[in-house]
Amino acid sequence: MGVFDLMGQHGYGEIHLERDQASGLEAIIAIHDTRLGPALGGCRFIHYASEEDALVDALRLARGMTYKAALAGLDHGGGKSVIIKPNRRFDRTALFRAFGRFVEDLRGHYITAEDSGTSIEDMDVIRGVTRHVTGMDVIRGVTRHVTGVDASRGGSGDPSPFTALGVRRGIEACVHFAMARASLDGIHVAVQGVGHVGYHLCRELHEQGAKLTVADVDPLKAERAQREFGATIARLDDIFDVVCDVFSPCALGSALNVDTVPRLHCRIVAGAANNQLAEPAMGAALMQRGIVYAPDYAINAGGLVNVAQEILGYDAEKSRTRTMKIYDTILEIAQRARKSMTPTDIIANKMVEERLSAVR
Repeated sequence: MGVFDLMGQHGYGEIHLERDQASGLEAIIAIHDTRLGPALGGCRFIHYASEEDALVDALRLARGMTYKAALAGLDHGGGKSVIIKPNRRFDRTALFRAFGRFVEDLRGHYITAEDSGTSIEDMDVIRGVTRHVTGMDVIRGVTRHVTGVDASRGGSGDPSPFTALGVRRGIEACVHFAMARASLDGIHVAVQGVGHVGYHLCRELHEQGAKLTVADVDPLKAERAQREFGATIARLDDIFDVVCDVFSPCALGSALNVDTVPRLHCRIVAGAANNQLAEPAMGAALMQRGIVYAPDYAINAGGLVNVAQEILGYDAEKSRTRTMKIYDTILEIAQRARKSMTPTDIIANKMVEERLSAVR
């Protein structure tokens, strides 16, 4: 499929490409929509099998950021960048400085942030070249709990705790809606992926009294969750078969597909991963099975809320307050879906289009 065909498929107007021979940088910035404001979205730095795979990843992720920002009530559009990780030795600092110059060339049309494969240290490097970056380290080498961020340097630090907080709030909304439960005490959650966000989510859930089963491609991460939160460890592929109340996908996308959805034994699907539905039909498949699905871009917006606050002048309490409102968003989606007998992902899309249409 050609580039313009891919852009049309995802409703795009802009793709920006950059290659810097000296550093080895090969990067794509996809800007999906800027009706609500400058595009905001993270920078992914991973290996790709092909340039087309990298482009499709950027397109899908940026579109999700538009929807995420709109549902969260942010004055930002959606963008995403991917850097194709070199298959040779490279100077990481030089590469991210080159990427920072790429971002600077867009003059604030796109604002970058941390994502898979990048870190707050990388954001600090980018900050040396452009001001159009969020998520810098607050106190070098230190990541604080959500309620204890020191904003003395103007940065917000690792956004993962805020993403996890929002997912926990979304799970609480789903549990209230589907199970008429006011708390997570005793609720069994199967978490697929206990990396940055998954780990913090496990902590949030554990503090609320939830029972945890976890699986991760890295056994050390699963063992950490077992040690710190009393989680039961499942084999990576077996996590879909766990009998639980909530299945929480927190790894890479497309976890919900024609093979995995029929295997689920849960009342709710609510997790932090982006692009959880391998294809749109999976939303209807979940509804047909009586499973309440929290659309990924609605429930995992806490990290975006946090970095967007940094642009306004960082205030951790304001970020937390706004992230807590994800409960209300997920509950509204579920209620509208039940009333209209429509899959939740379609309802969420309609809510986004309602906001975008208002600013045409």
